[in-house]
Amino acid sequence: MNILNYESLPMGGFGGLKEKRFVTDTRAFGSHKEPHAIEGLGNFVYLADANFFPRGQTGMHKHKEVDVISVMVEGQISHAGSLEHGQALTPGMVQVQRAGGEGFSHNEINPDDTENQMIQLWVLPEQRGEPAGYKTYLPATGERRAIYGGNPSQTERFHSHTMIDVAQLTPGQLLQQDGEVMLYLAQGQGIIGKTDIPARSLVHSENILFKALAESQVIVIYLNK
Repeated sequence: MNILNYESLPMGGFGGLKEKRFVTDTRAFGSHKEPHAIEGLGNFVYLADANFFPRGQTGMHKHKEVDVISVMVEGQISHAGSLEHGQALTPGMVQVQRAGGEGFSHNEINPDDTENQMIQLWVLPEQRGEPAGYKTYLPATGERRAIYGGNPSQTERFHSHTMIDVAQLTPGQLLQQDGEVMLYLAQGQGIIGKTDIPARSLVHSENILFKALAESQVIVIYLNK
């Protein structure tokens, strides 16, 4: 079991935010891959844990041929750009934006006078040239919800053999995933076996059984077999 902790990573950032990058896959970053970050799983290639400064923003920027997943932890984010201008994310919400072949431009903005926290993940699409689009989700307390991946026959999520679930766990609740898996504890506290898992930790392992010791927000990345 490999565990990467927030405190052990160097601080980076740009625009109006500071962030720590846990995953920068060579397939997406090439020679710019950051040495402290690990490779992804399946088509999952990037994970950053960011705090936007009060009234901070990324500035308008473009994505193409990548699926961008934003998981709101604390505070809120408003989006301006070519996909649903003004769409807002509040705590617990998840937004999945498919850039596709046409791409999209957006600016992510913290509208508040306090810092927020947001996790962003990137996944390479199964097929190039898809139309741009977006989907939003709000997992309920105690729920583990699939927000990305699955067979092309379903339309609830963007299809992929790479699966991503987001869970809002209550104290004592268990989360189990067989096979190779990455688990990011965005908020809360838990335990795997006899190993304590603090908030803002990325776990890469096989056959994970995670027990929440507090209210916890968990992101799970695995492969659809």
